[in-house]
Amino acid sequence: MAVSNAFVGCPKLETLLNHHTLSSTSTLQTPLGLIGVPRNNRTRRGLIHRARCELSPSESATISALEQLKNSAPDRYTKERSSIVVIGLSIHTAPVEMREKLAIPEAEWPRAIGELCGLNHIEEAAVLSTCNRMEIYVLALSQHRGVKEVTEWMSKTSGIPVSEICQHRFLLYNKDATQHIFEVSAGLDSLVLGEGQILAQVKQVVKVGQGVNGFGRNISGLFKHAITVGKRVRTETNIAAGAVSVSSAAVELALMKLPESSHASARMLIIGAGKMGKLVIKHLVAKGCNKMVVVNRSEERVTAIREEIPGVEITYRPLDEMLASAAEADVVFTSTASESPLFLKEHVETLPPASPEIGGVRLFVDISVPRNVGSCVNEVETARVYNVDDLKEVVAANKEDRLRKAMEAQTIIAEESNQFEAWRDSLETVPTIKKLRAYAERIRMAELEKCMSKMGDDINKKTTRAVDDLSRGIVNRFLHGPMQHLRCDGSDSRTLSETLENMHALNRMYGLEKDILEEKLKAMTSGQQK
Repeated sequence: MAVSNAFVGCPKLETLLNHHTLSSTSTLQTPLGLIGVPRNNRTRRGLIHRARCELSPSESATISALEQLKNSAPDRYTKERSSIVVIGLSIHTAPVEMREKLAIPEAEWPRAIGELCGLNHIEEAAVLSTCNRMEIYVLALSQHRGVKEVTEWMSKTSGIPVSEICQHRFLLYNKDATQHIFEVSAGLDSLVLGEGQILAQVKQVVKVGQGVNGFGRNISGLFKHAITVGKRVRTETNIAAGAVSVSSAAVELALMKLPESSHASARMLIIGAGKMGKLVIKHLVAKGCNKMVVVNRSEERVTAIREEIPGVEITYRPLDEMLASAAEADVVFTSTASESPLFLKEHVETLPPASPEIGGVRLFVDISVPRNVGSCVNEVETARVYNVDDLKEVVAANKEDRLRKAMEAQTIIAEESNQFEAWRDSLETVPTIKKLRAYAERIRMAELEKCMSKMGDDINKKTTRAVDDLSRGIVNRFLHGPMQHLRCDGSDSRTLSETLENMHALNRMYGLEKDILEEKLKAMTSGQQK
């Protein structure tokens, strides 16, 4: 069915109507003819939401059509709620080769949020990109179309075909999405069960997102609640006690691959003195290594680490001496934010063999994503490369010890998930509260004007103020009861249910839903005209 002339000159709405006019459509009478209107609420909502055409006076018929469209099912439209969706790839579902192409540096998170929220069916967004996962959290007007748009965006930014992403991604919606980020923050979804670094990374998402347009109330509330959950799980279950981190697992893996007799004498090189590199150094020291070389962009961080760990010989080397330092090392740990490999086959094949004590084979333990060491290095006979995916071998033995604590953590997560969902439900009443107050204020002002006109022009300011205060006090007393029944802290599911029933009743009695729709439509058209 073609789009009626009512929408000619409004390309985005015209395209959406043509695209969505399928077999499941009903007809809508407009001043200029019939158009197909999808019966599906999410499709209708996405259609209206994206119809952001700059309207001129000659296109007033479009507004009339929109008015009829939004009035066709106002009750169903206003009850429709967007979905929280996670589109993710993690160490459990995707190889490091794919994750590193999808990885988004922290400095690029605000840009990514802006691009995601520019998609047709995405309202809010957040990015959680670490060495073990790349997850996009969105508030979507339509689950299906939102997932499709985000997946295509991921493909465009990474160069990975959509079909390949779909093979390795996982999708979670609403309560399942909430539970997932809570498990992530608690360290239950990490390669190393109970590891603490992920909580800091979740905190960083909130820190970076502050003030970013698109990191909205639902998604920011989700991540803030996840931080609370992560802290609570660690406090109440002690799941992090004895837990290994990615850095400590890297040290364990290196020592597993070395002859035991060489543990104290093997020459250690750490490239990168950030958080991960610092932890590698600490774990090496804990294993009895008291001499190592650290290559870093600046010496300040290395000096700070040296002061923090006295009694250990830590030698600093600048980046331009990295290859020379690697030539003198038996084990090379890499943990930098470089987006291109630091070591390739041509770099490593020119290096002399490692010490005879370790068999002459140099170990590269790369815990960076994107990787710092190319897989081609494994083609060199005197080198072996291990990355974050190889750490599973180390952590398998440690996992069983914390399974009981993980079960305790799940109880906490279930409780917190219910509280978050209740909080989201309570947000539904906010527009009704605002509209009810505005409705009452309009009536108050109209009646006040009538009263003042009857009293004449010679009344003094004191009397005017007294009458105004009187009318305001009556309205506030009248609204007190309804407002109390529209507020809910989410701690009681029965109270929450009653609150939502009260909201719908007030919407029907005072016609507030139409006001809400009117506001949304005005916001859409004015947003394009600015």
